[in-house]
Amino acid sequence: MDEADAFEALADTLTLLTENPHDISLHAQHVRLARETGMKDQLEAALDMVTTFWAAGDYVWIPLIDIRIEDADLEDSEGINEVLALFQRAEEDYLSIPLLKKHIEFILHRHTHFQEQGSRPDAFGDLLNTEWTFTESRKVYERAVGHLSESHQLYSLLRDYITEALEEANAEDKPALVAHMENLLVSRLQQPHSDYAESLQDYSSFTTNYKPADQYESLLVQASKLRAQAVKAFQRRENYEASLAQAGFSLDAYAYYISLERRPKKPDMFVLTALYERAITEADKRRWGGEENAESALRTFWNGYLDLLRTNEVDDSAQLQTLTRATRSAPGYGDIWAQYIRFLERTSPVDQGEDADVSESEELIPAVYDSAIAIPVLNQNVEELVPVVLARAGWERRRAEKGKTEEAYTVIVQILMDGIEKVRKASPLGDPRLRLEKFFSALCTEVANMIEYALIMWEDTTKRFKASYLAWTAYADLFIKQGMYDDARKLFRDVANKNLDWPEALWEAWISFEHVHGSLEQLEDCLDRVERARKHVNMKRAKDAEKAAYQAAQMAAEQQATNVPVTDLPVPGSRTQAGSTMDVDMVDADTAGVRDGDGKTKRKADDEAHADGNKRARVEPKPVVLKRDRENSTVFVAELPHNTSEEDLTALFKDCGPLREVKIKQVENVSLATVEFMDRESVPAALTKDKKRVHGEEIAVHIAWKSTLYVTNFPESADNEFVKQLFGKYGVLFDIRWPSKKFKSSRRFCYVQYATPASAQSALTLHNTELAPGVPLSVYISNPARKKERTDSDANDRELYVAGVSKLVTKDELETLFETYGKIKEVRMGLDDKGQPKGFAFVEFEQEKDALAALAANNYELKKRRIAVTLADTNRKSKTRPNPLETRQRSVRIRNLPAGTQEGLLQQALEKLAKVTRVEVFEERREAIAELESLALSEESLQSTVPRPSGSNAPARGGALFVPRSTVSRPRAGLGSKKTRTVVNPIANSSTAATSAPTSVPPKQAKGQDDFRKMLSGS
Repeated sequence: MDEADAFEALADTLTLLTENPHDISLHAQHVRLARETGMKDQLEAALDMVTTFWAAGDYVWIPLIDIRIEDADLEDSEGINEVLALFQRAEEDYLSIPLLKKHIEFILHRHTHFQEQGSRPDAFGDLLNTEWTFTESRKVYERAVGHLSESHQLYSLLRDYITEALEEANAEDKPALVAHMENLLVSRLQQPHSDYAESLQDYSSFTTNYKPADQYESLLVQASKLRAQAVKAFQRRENYEASLAQAGFSLDAYAYYISLERRPKKPDMFVLTALYERAITEADKRRWGGEENAESALRTFWNGYLDLLRTNEVDDSAQLQTLTRATRSAPGYGDIWAQYIRFLERTSPVDQGEDADVSESEELIPAVYDSAIAIPVLNQNVEELVPVVLARAGWERRRAEKGKTEEAYTVIVQILMDGIEKVRKASPLGDPRLRLEKFFSALCTEVANMIEYALIMWEDTTKRFKASYLAWTAYADLFIKQGMYDDARKLFRDVANKNLDWPEALWEAWISFEHVHGSLEQLEDCLDRVERARKHVNMKRAKDAEKAAYQAAQMAAEQQATNVPVTDLPVPGSRTQAGSTMDVDMVDADTAGVRDGDGKTKRKADDEAHADGNKRARVEPKPVVLKRDRENSTVFVAELPHNTSEEDLTALFKDCGPLREVKIKQVENVSLATVEFMDRESVPAALTKDKKRVHGEEIAVHIAWKSTLYVTNFPESADNEFVKQLFGKYGVLFDIRWPSKKFKSSRRFCYVQYATPASAQSALTLHNTELAPGVPLSVYISNPARKKERTDSDANDRELYVAGVSKLVTKDELETLFETYGKIKEVRMGLDDKGQPKGFAFVEFEQEKDALAALAANNYELKKRRIAVTLADTNRKSKTRPNPLETRQRSVRIRNLPAGTQEGLLQQALEKLAKVTRVEVFEERREAIAELESLALSEESLQSTVPRPSGSNAPARGGALFVPRSTVSRPRAGLGSKKTRTVVNPIANSSTAATSAPTSVPPKQAKGQDDFRKMLSGS
């Protein structure tokens, strides 16, 4: 870009920044363009603008400080103080070792400069004298002492400088310097860090040189005791730090590290706060670089950091400073602003009476609220705006409850009405959960003369969101609570036939209302109207499904027609071989007869007669077995008392419809359950059990799929623990379900179920997160209505098998070839044991039509070889059938499995021991067959998994968890063979194998059955 273009682009960017100063990508572009102009004043202005609207990292502050140092008069106290103030501002944003190091170097350099001159100007006062220099440098160093792997850079600066000063100091100055050095070394010994051995050596050298000889031994013993805890603290985390570095300090690695540190009931706040600071700094740096998932990770880290400080009752001033930094770092994150408002309310002084001065919170909270909603990026996002409005309205409500004045409630009404207006302006769909509307309605019912406001609000809401069952049911509920039964009944009648997003819920609410408040005639009228409406909706749904199927068939037919060669198309006006015109029969020849010459229908030849002359008997088609509809037929029950049993839930839900299954699970000391019905018609009735009491406590009931995520397109190495760590930070996980791979080994998706729908909604921020380069994660709410979009049932129709591929062809070259036909989901190259291409590949497209179009690449010449392209058929049997005896020898039987063991989860557990070809679980027998890649691996897995007795040949007791299939097969009985059944004891064999192994190979640590059960259950 030449200079003129750079200035033009810079002007355009400045215009955009004027309209949206909280767009960090525009700021990054502004800095880049300003740097390209080569003009220092433009770059300084761009960097300074970033710091005005955002918290900035060292990528902004260090070049800005360099410019200011270059321009400042460093011989004058005013110029030095300006630079020091800039350092202070910079260090309040993020933890940066390079920035802190530059700060200390600046102080020490200026101090050395004036020492070499022999004197400092009198106007400096204490500025840059020896005591001030070491005190201020120590303060800067203290900001980074929690950084386990990098704090030594700042420590080394201070240590080396004081050491040089001690060597040159006179007798008068030396005692103060010795005290500084001793204090630094002793505190360093007590802090966990990576160079703990060097720190002890530093203290030993210091004691030798500057302490009496007779005190050396006692001081070293005391120092060893002081550092013992710090050394243990670092050694516990040394592997974590190494893993973090190996992962390139990725945000996922930081999240995993943090989750480990937060597990103890009393976490190490010294380490954990610094770890959060490091993670936040890394997330900000990646956000500035344009990484897609960095913003969501940054918000998650801030949320966890603030929660840690609050729950551990950290000093209020530290919490306030962190909240202020967080709002600068993520100004568009509504939850942080909401926490800020609640903090100000929580820490405000209690009112001393009517004559007391206005509390600080009464001034600060409105100011914070106004600042938040003035930010465009927050104001234009419903999910970020609503929490802020709720926090302000909640504070106003609690204030109003103390005064009980109508004026106080009027203020809340105005805030909520303004908030509702902003939400609807931000999105034409508004807030799907209607949180502000519900708050407003509940508030109005508390004040007698404000009920009319609620009725007006719901009337307006239902007009605006005509298809929202939630709006209509809330409107009707308000009528019912106010005793306005006729109005409620009229509303139900008017809405029963409307096209709602979930009409069943409204119908069930109407029926429940008539049961409680209606006469027999009114109840029966309600039931009749609901039945008619149900039939109408079912017919409409059937028509919509038929239309969608027809459109799909048309599209497939058109696509197929485009792939037919021109030579195969019929010539207009041509005749069939019989000389007659060709008849076009619209009836499927498989289900109807073929037409004779008169146009009459007769039975197919296959139906005529058998060779024996008898007519073929007509076989009635078997009735269609209804498929289990788990997603539509299950409700989730939360907030259960700990002593809740399956019988309690069965008794509660039995009147809603026939039950299929009730499961109760303890997750993080919380009791949760799923209740599955035989059909979906029972779900609306089950939802009415929300807020009912079990053992005296209210429970929460919601549709299971609303708290369930469909997750796909994650790395092949991802396992249950990986998914648990990735999604666990958004809420309590109830279950993770994995698909079986016995029919299609490339299946890579799972269902993640949370305890609440809110947690599932929060986790949607992971959608399109790149866990690996070019592989965006897909995360969707597991809505049954969108099942087609989130299933791999048609994966075979979207996947191509490419044969005849030259071994010189790379994966990128195949992608380049096939992406011309449509968006590619994945390309998998067939590789041998050495990682070399085997001459074939699989190409999976996002859309079926693109895969069909890509069949045109058949016979395409690539690297001097013509490739063959066909649809992949995973059900096609291999031409080379495996030897049954070999397969049996490579297989193991796993017994005593926990109830409900998932095939996918079991395969993951086994693959940690050996490569697995296939796994099949037999639920009724609580067994599984696992086919391993080789017999050697099978034996190895037995040796490393089956528990081993202490004696080398100790007899085994009971059945083993792993049993080779060959050991339990029936022996042949015949000539020359014994008929007595022999059972090979795998434990004894393993022990024998272990004792006969070469001594140079260390034996693997044995794992018991309990360990394996934990591994299967994912715990």
